[in-house]
Amino acid sequence: MNENNDAAPPNLADVRARIDAIDRDIQALIAERAGWAREVGRAKGPLKAAVDYYRPEREAQVLRMVIDRNRGPLSNEEVVRLFREIMSACLAQQEPLKIGFLGPEGTFSQQAVLKHFGHSIKGLPLATIDEVFQEVAAGSADFGVVPIENSSEGTVNSSLDLFVTSPLKICGEIELRIHQHLLARGGRLEDIERVYSHPQSLGQCKAWLRANLPNAERIPVSSNAEAARRARSADDAAAIAGETAAHIYGLKVLARQIEDRPDNTTRFFVIGREVFPPSGHDKTSLLMSVKDRPGALYDLLTPFADQGLSMTKIESRPARTGKWEYVFFVEVEGHAEDARMSAAIEAARARAAELKVLGSYPVALL
Repeated sequence: MNENNDAAPPNLADVRARIDAIDRDIQALIAERAGWAREVGRAKGPLKAAVDYYRPEREAQVLRMVIDRNRGPLSNEEVVRLFREIMSACLAQQEPLKIGFLGPEGTFSQQAVLKHFGHSIKGLPLATIDEVFQEVAAGSADFGVVPIENSSEGTVNSSLDLFVTSPLKICGEIELRIHQHLLARGGRLEDIERVYSHPQSLGQCKAWLRANLPNAERIPVSSNAEAARRARSADDAAAIAGETAAHIYGLKVLARQIEDRPDNTTRFFVIGREVFPPSGHDKTSLLMSVKDRPGALYDLLTPFADQGLSMTKIESRPARTGKWEYVFFVEVEGHAEDARMSAAIEAARARAAELKVLGSYPVALL
């Protein structure tokens, strides 16, 4: 493309003709890629379902190469989004993946699903996070997407606690920038007497609510989409939710981006029924419990330091096996199949009361 601003402006008809030619080339290449994606399925032999064709480690490798090649003018985020949709459509030639998430439609969990899997999937909105785990474990959903932590409100304990007893594995992570909006049927802020939202969202906007709606009742509900559904029934009610929920439930946006922190981000886990091979840039999540003796936790974590592995997160939760007994959720950089990680896990296992590998998965791209 000619970027010389001093040159004579191009002929508009010529520019449009060139764009049309490029579009034809792009479409032909996408069709060719889809054909080769079908050949991948043939190479793998007769498989049962779309989930048998999906490989998150391969997808992560492809998208990292997309980022490495990108020289603009589109941002890395935009280019990755385009390639995710191409891969999603190519995979859906077999049949769409079925992805469970906390519903109803219009939640941030649904946005995370579309960001990670693209739009060529079948979304399964479910009433609770527990149901997401159940549907994936039963095989009714191929994967599930559950919120795990927010940058301002911390861990979503209801998600974390389910990993204690669930057989499911973590096979991906998603980071979603969260913009919270105040939605209502009417158009006046002073009319609002009740604000519905998920407890996490109420917490993310508490300073704004104190400053702008100090007398409004704050009512926690199961999801932001459920909040929007309730808010559409009364002029004195509002919901805190994303803009998608406003479109779905016919609400007006009274105030935009009311989250207290400008970097408000929620992290989600993709849950499935198996652990996938290394992608080259991975994390491993572990669940560990310690024997009741002085220095037990230090001894449990030492093997990872000895192997030079970086620990990115540690969090304790009640073990529910006895009073004041705890389990620890630990995240470490690397894949469980890596030699150093494997050695560290085995050394820690010998010192732990219990050690469970929850999953190894590609690090979130953007």
